[in-house]
Amino acid sequence: MQPAPAKPLVALACGGTGGHLFPGLAIADALQQRGCDILVLVSPKEVDQQAVRSVRGMRVETLPAVGLSRGGIGRFALGFFRSLNAARRLFKTTPPRAVLAMGGFTSAPPVLAGKLRGAATFFHEANAIPGRANRLLAHVVNEAFVGFASATDHLFLQRVTTTGTPVRSQFIAQPPASCRAALGLKSDRPVLLVVGGSQGASGVNDLVLAAQPLLAREQPELQILHLTGPDDFEKVRAAWAATGQKAVVRPFLTEMELALGAATVAVSRAGASSLAEFAAVRVPTILVPYPAAVDNHQFHNAMALVRTGAAALLEQRGATGEQLARLILDLLRDPAARARMTDALAAWHFPAAAEQIAGRIADVIGCASPSLAAGGFSAAQSGRAVQRLSQREAQSSKLKAQRKLQAPSPKPARPSFGPCPLALPLSFELYPWSFSSSPRA
Repeated sequence: MQPAPAKPLVALACGGTGGHLFPGLAIADALQQRGCDILVLVSPKEVDQQAVRSVRGMRVETLPAVGLSRGGIGRFALGFFRSLNAARRLFKTTPPRAVLAMGGFTSAPPVLAGKLRGAATFFHEANAIPGRANRLLAHVVNEAFVGFASATDHLFLQRVTTTGTPVRSQFIAQPPASCRAALGLKSDRPVLLVVGGSQGASGVNDLVLAAQPLLAREQPELQILHLTGPDDFEKVRAAWAATGQKAVVRPFLTEMELALGAATVAVSRAGASSLAEFAAVRVPTILVPYPAAVDNHQFHNAMALVRTGAAALLEQRGATGEQLARLILDLLRDPAARARMTDALAAWHFPAAAEQIAGRIADVIGCASPSLAAGGFSAAQSGRAVQRLSQREAQSSKLKAQRKLQAPSPKPARPSFGPCPLALPLSFELYPWSFSSSPRA
């Protein structure tokens, strides 16, 4: 009897933040349904280690973290090559057919290690302005997928597909009452959700606490679900306890679908993965972009939604608690405004994004067709998502053509790195690098 053929292995490098990890896990599920074995590569950070505890049927490995900050070139180089060597050792015993990077420098070494072993290489860029690691990897990978069509303008790569950003299957609209009850909130009272991303955001936490007196005075029945991140948890919990207002305060919530399902209005940073989840559940949101984000990418993420009426914007610099409170109160008191926002959010949800990315990778490496379990995407759902995607790409192409007519600026020639991609990470002259030594805010 002939042994069953080995399943093709796909490695997903998706550690560092929840914004990299959770979309990667959504794609991993779709690849698994297509008959692929999955190797999930994460960093030692607590957010990664906590999130992968629930992963089943996939191999998970931790690689040394890689980070780049002002004055840290030496530490970056050391961490990079430690991670590269670890990935090469791992791939020597379990060579992947494909490697997918989800962003951040932690994902770069596995792509280079996979390239050296002849694997097909890909990355997904979720942000409107691509990150530094993906801008460099664009010179190495075979193909890229992006969440915003505008990101293609910043990538030196011929094959780029706009897919949207994948979200996990549990992010669907649910009855608010049951979500609130599961979180210890009263089912018949409105809920303000405050979330700064997987690692929290001190600036958002402080703004919301400054808004509390006005919110309590004008909307006393309002309940608070505040996800603080680990650093501010004790401070924020004590602050809400002192007010006497109904507030559930957690450092982090694994069941984010319940938090979004419970929310009447949300206040959030503008990370691309968070925006995709808000769009999936249709949560009216006030976005407070992280002002120190590289290339101000969170602001550009937010503006893409704001321009279409899918979110409200409050820039952190110079913002006051009263300004935030007024924005929150306006949305709470105006059901029609919330309805318009949720309708606009529908255009930013791409339920077939994970399947589209997985399908392309599977086609390249010869994976089987998917056997979608109950609850998978129907042909109609996928067709509608592709139709919306095509419309957005057409609009994007029109805008690009207009920009070229107004201010033609041809891209520089693609540089050649020779046969060895290992020189790539040290070629810092390619782009104007922007570093930030600011504390997380």
